[in-house]
Amino acid sequence: MVSTDRVLAFAAMSLLVIVIPGPSVLFVIGRALAHGRRTAVATALGNVFGSYLLVVAVAVGIGSLVERSVTVYLTVKLVGAAYLVYLGVQAFRHRKELKASATGTQQPTEPTRGDLRTVLDGALVGVTNPKGVVFFAAVLPQFVDHSAGHVPLQMLLLGLVPITIGLVTDTLWGLTASAARSWFARSDRRLSLIGGAGGCTMIGLGVTVAVTGRAD
Repeated sequence: MVSTDRVLAFAAMSLLVIVIPGPSVLFVIGRALAHGRRTAVATALGNVFGSYLLVVAVAVGIGSLVERSVTVYLTVKLVGAAYLVYLGVQAFRHRKELKASATGTQQPTEPTRGDLRTVLDGALVGVTNPKGVVFFAAVLPQFVDHSAGHVPLQMLLLGLVPITIGLVTDTLWGLTASAARSWFARSDRRLSLIGGAGGCTMIGLGVTVAVTGRAD
C-alpha cells in the first residue's frame, strides 16, 4: 500500500528531525538523571506511545485542527510545559531521597505501580510535544499516496517509522544518561546533585517549551 520509496524518504526525514534533541529526548535524559535506567526506559516507551497517539489523531483528522488553531495549539503546548515543570520540581524536591532507588531498596510493591505511572508521564509529554504535533500534522500527510486510497491506514503505517526510530534513540539517550548517574550514585552528595540537575533540566525544558514555538 505504501511504496518502499515513500517509506525510505519518510524514514530519512524522520531521522533528521529526531536526531535534533527535542522535548521528548530532554525529558528522557532528565528522568534518567533523576531516577535511573528503569525510569528512563519506561519514559521512552511512554513517549513513543504518546507520539503514536498524535499519529492516530492526524490519521482521523484531529491533528490538522490542532495545527490550524492557534488556541488549541497553545493549550496543548502549555499543558505539556506545565507538566514538565511539575515533574522537574518534584524531582528537585526529592533529590536527597534517591539513594534508595539507586541501590534498589524500594518496597517490592513500588516498582510496578511506579513503572505504569512513569509510562503514563512519558505518554502525556509525548502527546503534548509541540515538535511532534507539528511534525505529524505538517510532514506526515506529505508522504501519503492519495491515489492508492486508504489514507488513514497509510498514515498509521508510516507513523510506525518515526516511532521505531524514536524508541531506539530515546532509549539510547536514557541509557547513556543513566550510566553517568550510576557513577554519581557512589556518593550521596553526588547523587543528590545529579538528581537536582535532572529536575532543573525538566523545569528548564518546560519553560522553553512554553515560551517558544509558532509565532502566528
